[in-house]
Formats: sequence, C-alpha cells, structure tokens
Amino acid sequence: MITIPHAALAEVTRGGQLESIHYGSVAVVDARGKLLYAAGDPDFMTFTRSSIKPFQALPFLLDGGPAQFGFGPREIALQCASHSGEDMHVQVVEGMLKKAGCDEHHLQCGCHLPMRYAQGEAPPAGMKFNQLHNNCSGKHAGFLAWCVQHHEALDTYLDPAHPLQQAIRTALARVAGVMPGELVAGTDGCSAPNYALPLSRLAYTYARLAQGREDAEFGPEMGTLFDAMTTHPELVSGTGRSDQAFMRTAPGDWVAKVGAEAVQVIGIRSAGIGLAVKIADGNNRALYPAVIAALQQLGLLSHLEDTPLAAFARPPIRNARGLDVGEIRPLLELNRI
Repeated sequence: MITIPHAALAEVTRGGQLESIHYGSVAVVDARGKLLYAAGDPDFMTFTRSSIKPFQALPFLLDGGPAQFGFGPREIALQCASHSGEDMHVQVVEGMLKKAGCDEHHLQCGCHLPMRYAQGEAPPAGMKFNQLHNNCSGKHAGFLAWCVQHHEALDTYLDPAHPLQQAIRTALARVAGVMPGELVAGTDGCSAPNYALPLSRLAYTYARLAQGREDAEFGPEMGTLFDAMTTHPELVSGTGRSDQAFMRTAPGDWVAKVGAEAVQVIGIRSAGIGLAVKIADGNNRALYPAVIAALQQLGLLSHLEDTPLAAFARPPIRNARGLDVGEIRPLLELNRI
C-alpha cells in the first residue's frame, strides 16, 4: 500500500463543479537552510529535472570558463535555460558552440519539437529542426565548452563517470548542503545525469542562488548566474513562458526555473528565501496556480492582476471549440513551521 504524503494544491472544475484534484508538496526555506513554511511533505524526494541547470553550469564558472571562451550574460543565461527554440535562443547556442570549437553534431541532447510549438501552435510547413532547438541545447553547449577547456573527451560527456558529471554532482551537493552520495541519480530527458533531492534542499539551492554575491561559498559565481538569469529571462525561458513571467514580475529580485514533471523553484532575494513546489502527478496545469498562491500567502504578490503572472493564476479549461468550460483553482494552504 502506498502512503501519499502530499496535500491538495489545486482543483479543476467543469461547469462550476469539482472534477479533479492535484496533490503535491511545497517547501519554503531561508538562506541558512531553515524550513519556514510547508505543505504536504517538504522533504519529498523530488527529481530536480531542469531546475538544477544553474548548478550544472557552476563548475564551468568556477574554472573561469566564461572568460576563456568569451561567454557573457546571454550565453550564461542559455546554460541555465529550458528555452523555446526561438531564433534568439538558437543563435546564441550556435555562437557558444563556435566559440568552443564545436558544432551541432557534438551535442547529445537529441531533437524534439521546439517548446514554442508545444502548446498547440503548428510549426511552418516544411520547417526542420535539429538539436540546437532542444530546450537543453544551451546547457549541453556549456558542457562541451567545459570538456574543451579541460581537454576531456567530448563523446562521453554525459557518462555519469565523466569528470564533468562528477564535478557537477559535487557542486550540486555542496550547494544543496548534502553529501554527494545522498543524491539519487537518474537520467534526464536530454540524457544528462539528473538527481533527486528532498524538496526542502532544492528550495535551499535557490535561496542561495538568490543571494548572489552574498553567498559565503560561491558568491562570485552565484552572482554571475543570478544576474544572467534575471537580466535575460527571455533566454532562460521564452516568449509567453512561465519563468519569464515570474522573473519579469519582480525584476532583479526573483530568480525562477521550472523543471519537467511539474517542478518549480523560485529564489527571492529581498525575502532571503527559496520556494520549491512539486505536483505529485507531474501535471503542469496545476503547478502555476499553486506557485502563485504560495507567493500570495507569503505576502510577495499583492497585485497579481497587474503582473505577467495574471494569465497563469487560474487558467481556463477550454474544449475543442475553444469554449471556456472550467478552470484550475489553487487549494494550497501553507503552514508555518
């Protein structure tokens, strides 16, 4: 028998009647790692997915990679991105590869329909895509640059035993405040090693990221990552996407990153906290109403209607004719610890 530790975070209605409920967990942690608020199980083991991209870029920054290859804030933002495959994304990734002496065929992230078309818009007839359009191509371009910098093998850069992946595992563990052996390993959608953490530890990584140069251990690097992501949220995310909306709602204060299977993490510099949310069934439709409700309950979002997040707060359920037949509403209630 499976015990479900989660709390109800969002409901789906049809004709005003409850139809479905999405469960999940929330953790709010300060920059010292103290759990402040929670819902469900704040220590639920959660695969981090793309939310850890800033920390997968950390070894490259620690070793002086941006200066060696001429990577500025735009390139660093792409290393942290789950981008939409728009021209502005693809062009920066192409430039990153060129600076590292690589090209598209060195990438091992695979090819998928660009995320700009994932919501139903059809791509132009005859348009072809390659690995540059993969939402993780910027991360992989950074991986390849690290390998070139360290004269390490390019063809095995995703092997968990590769020096790059070992450096990433060590860096992530240090940021999360755990031992490397405590990280539960898996493989991400882009074939890179990925790790599960207690949700509260994931929130802690973003509490630290939001402090930027004030972080005691990785101050210069955290500052560079925070500045790149918050200066270029359109590169971290894409047109009309959620991470761009979060970071443009509180420019220079919130740093946000979504992950597959309904994971969202936000660091809030002014409050000194990190917020992590996981929807148990992996359905993103419940994620944003829950995250927005958490921000409101924390007193961080008082005028929702005036922000880019307004469209994400209670999204409508539409049928095949485009008729509004229901909506997704938050149920989340944060508990002070």
